[in-house]
Amino acid sequence: MEQENPNFKKSDTVFTKKIRAGKRRTYFFDIRSTKANDYFITITESKKRFNGEGYDRHKIFLYKEDFNKFVEALQEGVGKVKEMMPNFNFDEFNHDDDYNHEHENTQQPVSIDELPASLKADVSGDKPVAPPTDLNSNGAHEEVDKW
Repeated sequence: MEQENPNFKKSDTVFTKKIRAGKRRTYFFDIRSTKANDYFITITESKKRFNGEGYDRHKIFLYKEDFNKFVEALQEGVGKVKEMMPNFNFDEFNHDDDYNHEHENTQQPVSIDELPASLKADVSGDKPVAPPTDLNSNGAHEEVDKW
């Protein structure tokens, strides 16, 4: 039987970023803390099963000593793909999680001058706007809690 390290406890999620990728796949980037005040990142791919019953999940644990190497390799890989596909518009897929695909071709851009005064301050940076979060009251991601 393995003995637990007394300086390590079940990790607490302190930050999460959710990225929807298509209709059935979602990525979660979670920063987690340990009892020893250390931090690591978990990257989770969650795919809805074809039969509609639950999800398949794959998780990567990324530790601080590997951050730079990981980011460098990811950037290099993405750069190579972009070099091999020079005519592909990768920016076409830059949208927020709340992006509504059904209205993709019906929404027109709005200039800041057309916004109500209450929104102009938020957009211009005059008033701080809290970033959206997908954390529940315990600081954990609800999707992850279902596992």
